[in-house]
Amino acid sequence: MKHKLTKYSLVGLATLLALVIFVIPYSASIEYSLRGNFGKGHNLTNYYWFIHQEGFLSHLSLSLELGLLAGILNLVLMVPTATFLHLSLQRFKPIVDFICILPLMIPVVSLAVGAEYSMPQFIQNSQFELVFFFVILALPFTFRVLDSALSAVPLKTLVEASRSLGASWPSTILHVVLPAVRGGITAAFFLSFALGIGEYTMTSLLHWETFTTWTVGISQQNLFGSIALSTFSFLFAVALLVVIALGASRRKSRKNSEQLLIEENA
Repeated sequence: MKHKLTKYSLVGLATLLALVIFVIPYSASIEYSLRGNFGKGHNLTNYYWFIHQEGFLSHLSLSLELGLLAGILNLVLMVPTATFLHLSLQRFKPIVDFICILPLMIPVVSLAVGAEYSMPQFIQNSQFELVFFFVILALPFTFRVLDSALSAVPLKTLVEASRSLGASWPSTILHVVLPAVRGGITAAFFLSFALGIGEYTMTSLLHWETFTTWTVGISQQNLFGSIALSTFSFLFAVALLVVIALGASRRKSRKNSEQLLIEENA
């Protein structure tokens, strides 16, 4: 009985904190964004305003594209790296860990200027150079997520079994490692993708215009419109991540169902 009371007390406290810290302020922001001209009435005027601004769709699609590419590139680089660190390169793990922390230690200005001039000229002249910077900025988070996920499974046993059955390394990573750490990979992709679509400092320092920099510029023209735009940006990002998560979960459930059907037929 005492245990149940403690559990309900913790749940109640967490709910109260969520209301005070997040729900109530954000609800007030939504209400404010729906106010009409001169703050009178409630309608969608402010949302219509920023949707019809020049560059809304183009900058939004560009940020989504850059974030998607950053998430994919991050996984392509970090999943094999983290896998081999756990399998046979344990002595190099502290070095890789230190390298992945560097983006948090190096000032963004130094990182932007120094890393840009180290890139080939054709990449410097393309907005897709931001993808590489987004990957760098996400390293401290994605490496730890993947490291924790790989530590939670018997990786060596799974890989040795796959290799002993004749599977190549790419096939082992694709068909054995990835399904075993699907949750960590999904979280790492989310982190990279969210950072990519929301990064402002690096983008502005490199003088590229994405949805975040466009938002800052356009928000100076309309107070209520800027609040509506901020509200939309947050809700859109959350909805997008929820859709991706549901899609990944549904795909996993379908694969599990197919596997069970195969086992039953066998």
